[in-house]
Amino acid sequence: MRLNARLEPALYFFAGLFGVAGVALAALAVHGGGDANLAASASAMCLAHAPALLALALGATRLKTAWLAGFLMIVGTLLFAGDLVTLRFSGSGLFPYAAPTGGWAMMLGWLAVAGGAIFRLRA
Repeated sequence: MRLNARLEPALYFFAGLFGVAGVALAALAVHGGGDANLAASASAMCLAHAPALLALALGATRLKTAWLAGFLMIVGTLLFAGDLVTLRFSGSGLFPYAAPTGGWAMMLGWLAVAGGAIFRLRA
């Protein structure tokens, strides 16, 4: 079984998880008081990467780099959004540079998608 095929359920799972988190964080940003910018930024990253993960799951059989792109986007979104949400509720982040590390991971995930145009699967 190919790595992309084994990763598909995880991509669907995190797409759904990030989708619901994005909507909940958007509501928190509007109605929750406190630093709304933190929740809004976390919401934006979740809502941007949920459909990307869904697309990667749907196209995993055609994109050789889907597993790498999905992994990087999942880890990056968890670090970035997780750091901002932790900062919002506890006053301190996950660990130093967690959000920037997550941001870099998400960007590398998008580069892995672009790389998939070069390293294509054989039909």
